[in-house]
Amino acid sequence: MPRVLSSNLGYPRLGEQREWKKTLESYWSGKTDKETFLATMKELRLDHLRKQQQAGIDLIPVGDFSYYDHVLDTAVTFGLVPARFGYTGGEVTLEQYFGIARGTKDAAAGAMVKWFNTNYHYIVPELNGLTPQLTENRVLKLYLEAKKELGIEGKPVLVGPYTFLKLSRGYESHELAAWLDKLVPLYAQVIKELNEAGASWIQIDEPSLALDVSAEEWELVHQAYTKLNEASGTSNLIVQTYFEGVDGFGKLIDLPVQGIGLDFVYGLEQNLNSLDDWGFPEDKVIGVGLIDGRNIWRSNLEEKLGLINVIAQTVSRDRILLQPSCSLQLVPVTTKHETSLEPVLRDALAFADEKLGELALLTRAANAGGAAVQEELEQSRKAVSSLASSAWRTAQEPHTDHSATRNVPFEERRSIHEQKWQLPVLPTTTIGSFPQTVEVRRARRLWRTGEWTQQQYEQFIENEIREWIDIQEELGIDVLVHGEFERTDMVEFFGEQLDGFAFTKNGWVQSYGSRCVKPPVIYGNVSFVQPMTVKETKFAQSLTSKPVKGMLTGPVTILNWSFVRDDIARSQVSYQIARAISDEILALEAAGIEMIQVDEPALREGLPLKRSKWQEYLEWAVGSFRLSTAAVKETTQIHTHMCYSEFHDIIDAIKAMDADVISIETSRSHGELISSFEVHGYDKGIGLGVYDIHSPRVPAKEEIVQLIERALRVLDPKLFWINPDCGLKTRQHPETVAALKLMVEAAHDIRRQLGQEVEVNA
Repeated sequence: MPRVLSSNLGYPRLGEQREWKKTLESYWSGKTDKETFLATMKELRLDHLRKQQQAGIDLIPVGDFSYYDHVLDTAVTFGLVPARFGYTGGEVTLEQYFGIARGTKDAAAGAMVKWFNTNYHYIVPELNGLTPQLTENRVLKLYLEAKKELGIEGKPVLVGPYTFLKLSRGYESHELAAWLDKLVPLYAQVIKELNEAGASWIQIDEPSLALDVSAEEWELVHQAYTKLNEASGTSNLIVQTYFEGVDGFGKLIDLPVQGIGLDFVYGLEQNLNSLDDWGFPEDKVIGVGLIDGRNIWRSNLEEKLGLINVIAQTVSRDRILLQPSCSLQLVPVTTKHETSLEPVLRDALAFADEKLGELALLTRAANAGGAAVQEELEQSRKAVSSLASSAWRTAQEPHTDHSATRNVPFEERRSIHEQKWQLPVLPTTTIGSFPQTVEVRRARRLWRTGEWTQQQYEQFIENEIREWIDIQEELGIDVLVHGEFERTDMVEFFGEQLDGFAFTKNGWVQSYGSRCVKPPVIYGNVSFVQPMTVKETKFAQSLTSKPVKGMLTGPVTILNWSFVRDDIARSQVSYQIARAISDEILALEAAGIEMIQVDEPALREGLPLKRSKWQEYLEWAVGSFRLSTAAVKETTQIHTHMCYSEFHDIIDAIKAMDADVISIETSRSHGELISSFEVHGYDKGIGLGVYDIHSPRVPAKEEIVQLIERALRVLDPKLFWINPDCGLKTRQHPETVAALKLMVEAAHDIRRQLGQEVEVNA
């Protein structure tokens, strides 16, 4: 009987105990030398390969491991390094590599953008007239390493040329063909060398082919892969798509390659229909992405076996690869440390290692029949059904009303707020969090382990709040925050206090660089229990006559930054969270806090990849935000914050949120976002982040002034706020104070300019 094979697309970099993160940060801080760093990273890399080998995976990816980001790896492989980093050619040094990622004393870091609609950030390649060159065949080195050290005939993984260019900046859309002409020969050289080294399969990731691709672009892609196929020799190329179904299915399967990978989780219906309509070429292998690579729930293996049988009616079994829907980089490593979870919940979870186990089990079942693994299938079925039938998931009436609104329009509220707050022109504020120092993390650990009493911990938090209220007042900031020292994470903090959430011990995933997050698990119905932020915010307000913002995370961000139950629509989970956040806002109001920030940094990233699905999402996403904020008094000023996204596409939706003030990143995009407002305008309060908090670099005051001046050419000074890009949790104390001092000085300089202008005009 023809044999189905298993294939993985990528494995988490972090390690079970975040060894990857710790190794990076030790090197950056100078505690680890370069040789030790490289040796430790190699051992981590090999350990990840061993795991997949031991799990019985047939095709194991190599080249998915990175020191920071796989898109950045691709850029430096081809020498696409911005001139400001002093690169003059040849192999990119480790110092230059991390300089692009994190910035240097003299050069701002590369821009960061979310990887499609996930919470992973990649470093945006900047082309800007550069001439690409092959600096090193990094993936070849990793392929040879796996072969030599472990005897693994790995499957090299590359970010495809089309996707790489679609993710890049610094060229016009009509230059796509020219850039492909520059890059494809270099890709061809990489592939040729892999073939000569013996690579059997080469995975080329092209998730952008699942987006909106024009007919002209499909022709360019076909031409590119014709050249890559010519260079591949005896190696097999598999073009891997994920995150969605593919509109141009006929054009995709017509590419001159030996395999096509499809997402049969998030693109299930469309890809199945396309397979039925178009069939599948007899000379190609199909990669069936049937294990969810983005969520942490155990699969219904009987359903998955049924899917395999359906596909096997079109594609012979010897041409089927079973694989995750995307790289497992987006999920935690293993559930084996999650011993404190309720057994019914724990048994329903599958992280990366468990997903590999599911993949291997399905491969065995597909080859030997379900009877050969009946006991394992029954265990899986019981685990899935036990959670589904639990009281946690009692059915609720679905919410379908998107129309919640404030009872007073913005123009009237604006006048009320001006009279109430009496703020200067260009008021300064921050986004919410201040540095989570070693001392803060230690205090939380002592409290959680019971070594500190509740009273000791609360006293520590109050001391931190008092210190930073004093610092903000000394700096001259106009609207203050309490600093969020009691919060581990802006989503986890709220999830811990709401019904329907659970928290893992070791469920970490990479967000950007060494920054890791531990997303909450929304396993049941969400509801408000008791006030969550009132005590700390009220205490902070008691220390100052200046306004202190209440700081909350919005429903859509809590949704998008959690692992969400998959038995009901995401919109319904979002509305449940919105009602809980509304209760918290009303509790803050009752405590006298009437300036409240409800952050929605993840609203844009949740946007479906295809425009045809945008309207439905934006209706319930904006509706969720408004449901959470609509019940406040007209005197209450609602702020929100959004970061690292391209907002020009959703300006109308942002306006429809009806927040009084919105703060948005602009510094790391080097002011590019301001052009959106040059085209579309904005008629509510807005703060464009004036310096990058993701880099330890302290900006020059002149840089901040220039950003403010550019923004004021298109925005009303009376509506303009000045703030950093994002929260300051990850920064150190000295750099935070230094940067905020310059930000306030820049605001004062511009105020003086505006005042001089008024006097002259008078």
